[in-house]
Amino acid sequence: MKRKLTCIECPIGCEIEVGLEDGKVVSLTGNGCPRGKIYAEAEVVCPKRVVTSTVRAENGEMIPVKTDKPVRKNAIFEVMKKINETTCKMPVALGDILVENICDDANLIVTGNF
Repeated sequence: MKRKLTCIECPIGCEIEVGLEDGKVVSLTGNGCPRGKIYAEAEVVCPKRVVTSTVRAENGEMIPVKTDKPVRKNAIFEVMKKINETTCKMPVALGDILVENICDDANLIVTGNF
């Protein structure tokens, strides 16, 4: 099976074609640099995303949060469920960890000062 991707590692946006057999990369063309190869291999084998959302503080204010590392794309709904069940006490500061190890060794952190 072949998959076509647009690399997002830099502004060039190389069109990469990846050949897969049994879930393994067997060919890769179109990458302009080594970063594109790493990106494409990871994206077709186990895609990951940083999750951004908001958490309700005890005073009702909505606090912006994100995972500090990308998590598996197929675990995003599980992460969102945990985020929706989370509340926080004020004050919070940029980088404060609200939930340790929410998924794949990623923590849920605050993205501002409140």
